[in-house]
Amino acid sequence: MKDIVVIGAGKIGSTIARMLAHTGDYRVCVADRSAEQLQQVEKHEAISTAIIDIADGKALVGLLTGKFAVLSAAPFHLTVAIAEAAAEAEIHYLDLTEDVESTRQVKAIAAQAKTAFIPQCGLAPGFISIVANDLAKRFETLESVRMRVGALPQYPSNALNYNLTWSTDGVINEYIEPCEAIVEGSLIEVPAMEEREEFSLDGVTYEAFNTSGGLGTLCETLKGKVRTLNYKTIRYPGHAAIFKALLNDLGLRHRREVLKDILENALPTTTQDVVVIFVTVSGFREGRLVQETYANKVYSGVVAGRMQSGIQITTAGSICAVLDLLAEGKIATKGFVRQEDIALDTFLANRFGRYYAQKHETERAAS
Repeated sequence: MKDIVVIGAGKIGSTIARMLAHTGDYRVCVADRSAEQLQQVEKHEAISTAIIDIADGKALVGLLTGKFAVLSAAPFHLTVAIAEAAAEAEIHYLDLTEDVESTRQVKAIAAQAKTAFIPQCGLAPGFISIVANDLAKRFETLESVRMRVGALPQYPSNALNYNLTWSTDGVINEYIEPCEAIVEGSLIEVPAMEEREEFSLDGVTYEAFNTSGGLGTLCETLKGKVRTLNYKTIRYPGHAAIFKALLNDLGLRHRREVLKDILENALPTTTQDVVVIFVTVSGFREGRLVQETYANKVYSGVVAGRMQSGIQITTAGSICAVLDLLAEGKIATKGFVRQEDIALDTFLANRFGRYYAQKHETERAAS
């Protein structure tokens, strides 16, 4: 059994701990500064808890020393501190951050580290990059790579057509921070919430717009190889217009804590969600312009005996799959590891990666 530390006892962190503990292959310590949050973590012989303040670097290093890996499910602003502690403790590091600047700093830390540093191991960034790179490799020359992802309520019932399914801080950050993109072959930044488009999938109409962080390291990987590369978040029509009014007209982009308080007290959470994944790649093959598309929907279901939302299953499943591949030596065990370095077939063959291949069932049982 390998000893793992999961930082963050929220929706995703607690799901990661449950998934890993129920395999019988990992002992998991869930660490958080909130005793109340830790009390919500499932009681299991392979799960322990620890109260810790990430700002206390010495205590954090002490907690990590001797472990196999640390998995960060903490807010993005804690990413660098956890990565630095992992480097000092000489253990593997994985995270779920969508924050571009944090990932750049993790990459710098990884350059001097003795272990593997694998940021952005969630859904987007994360799995979406694995899919996009797999499609891109099928072309002789690339024209465009368009990535679209959204975690949506199955039964929207408010004007925003939205329920909180994961980190409120993460949603706000990706709606505000500038977004990387490749336009006409040049790597640039584009504003969040702009370039709205509509598309239909399985008879349902969606909107999509720029959000920050979803591309992960693909911009760097595909720079000079593709004319157009972008990432957009999927929502139901009408969401973007209302949210732009909150951010711009009411000035809440400058008052993130106020916006967070409003959202968390106005929008209910739900486990009845659907994760929509839509990647389209076009390019030339044997002299002809060809397009290939990956489209998938992952619904909420029962995992290890408990109902989990689609976003919990996909996000936690992704980082658990990457941890498994690391433990099995199927990916690099030292230095900075990009999501697109992982082969899609290898990922989907993993016991956690298989969650992405499962069909929708009302009460799906997944072990």
